[in-house]
Amino acid sequence: MNSVEIKSLDKNFEDTIALNNINLSFEKGKIVALLGADGAGKTTLLRLIVGLLCPTNGVVSTLNLNPKKDKERIVNLVGYMPQKFGLYEDLTVIENLNLYAKLKKSDNDFEKLLDFTTLKPFKNRLAGDLSGGMKQKLGLACALLGEPELLILDEPCVGVDPLSRLELLDLVKKSINKNTSVIWSSSYLDEAFNFDLSVILDKGRVIFSGNTKSLGKNFETFEKKVIELMGGYVEHPSLVAKNYHIKDYIEDCTVVANNLSKRFGDFWAVKNNSFCIKKGEIFGLLGPNGAGKSTTFKMMCALLKPTSGTGFIMGVDVEKKPATARQYLGYMAQKFSLYSRLSVIDNLEFFAGVYGLSGLDKKEKINRMINVFELKEYKNTQTSLLPLGFKQRLSLSCALIHQPPILFLDEPTSGVDAIQRKEFWNHIKALSNIGVSVLVTTHFMDEAKFCDNISLFYNGEIIALDKPEALIKNANAKDMNETFIKLIKEKRE
Repeated sequence: MNSVEIKSLDKNFEDTIALNNINLSFEKGKIVALLGADGAGKTTLLRLIVGLLCPTNGVVSTLNLNPKKDKERIVNLVGYMPQKFGLYEDLTVIENLNLYAKLKKSDNDFEKLLDFTTLKPFKNRLAGDLSGGMKQKLGLACALLGEPELLILDEPCVGVDPLSRLELLDLVKKSINKNTSVIWSSSYLDEAFNFDLSVILDKGRVIFSGNTKSLGKNFETFEKKVIELMGGYVEHPSLVAKNYHIKDYIEDCTVVANNLSKRFGDFWAVKNNSFCIKKGEIFGLLGPNGAGKSTTFKMMCALLKPTSGTGFIMGVDVEKKPATARQYLGYMAQKFSLYSRLSVIDNLEFFAGVYGLSGLDKKEKINRMINVFELKEYKNTQTSLLPLGFKQRLSLSCALIHQPPILFLDEPTSGVDAIQRKEFWNHIKALSNIGVSVLVTTHFMDEAKFCDNISLFYNGEIIALDKPEALIKNANAKDMNETFIKLIKEKRE
């Protein structure tokens, strides 16, 4: 028996074909990975299954119901966690749970669920004040209310650290019974490798549907095959770095943090953080959600005043001369920080102007970013309507457009597909080779190997600082993912 049946499905948005002749069935009681490049149609497909969109042509049957006509029954049978945080950030954890319980006509005995998700100590905290990992746990908790027969999760682990990702997956597996079906859209291939079935979309078409292990019985062959199916990737000279020009500078350390600390009330978000980033160095700031990484970024950009300590950019004190310090920076924030109501081209025009570009130079640099990051198709699209991966491309474009000598990249590849992640890092490594200093955070531990040095953060403090290979060796681990999990678990215990 199948939980979802899809026949001859098309979905168009004006002149754009989002899905083309989709024929799929999702077996009951299985966990299905939904994969594909940015803009492949994954989110559109999930929204059709839950009845948030209507097909242009074809038929969708969800639990033997018409998702649009039987919407009230669908709501009570399906748990849906959207890609964008679908909760109310100005409500507390418990208030969000109460609201969703009322919508789903479920009981409001949340004690077991709060314990299970480790959210009990935070039940009176506003959802907007939660870390990324805790927000995702709350979103999952709301989706699990009412013991749904079908659980649909759209990128539930975007922006979530490796240990929290394991915990979220464990939560799902322990929360469902053998008859519950799960459709899990993901950009993490190591995550998808553990699921029963895989469906891969490309430009609105199904290019694979079947048993996950048929693509490879170990992760390396699985990853290689998925990337091949999605079009493959061959590393090439970076067009960003090729035309990137920075002035010579003599500073030994281009970025310096001296005992940087930030306290909110009685809570220390960052405590005595010190590091030095040299010219051309890629410095990784890793840690679980809520460890203090983004707070450190904001202090170093003079967006947040430290409680104590100092930060320097090119020898300039960021607190005393913030405007001067920022001239050297390209900053890509963790939360998409561009103007959502403006189009792609409008955002590029605005940020180019803010950074002092004008005339032909401005036009040339904007066109280069559009071409390098394949934004032409979305040039006049309102930014809020972009697929998540394309939002990240635009955000990185705006950080690079003025060719700064220092880049602050806060989870630049979060929500980006496997091929585009490789392309992002191709640019980052090439920029490093011509002397650009990079401070970067990531939850993809396979990306940590590209860092020259890594600072591992926990509860606002540095718990390890070394080269990736040294950290792995000292932790007696096989890779950076295992190193991260072991070191954080040791601190938790």
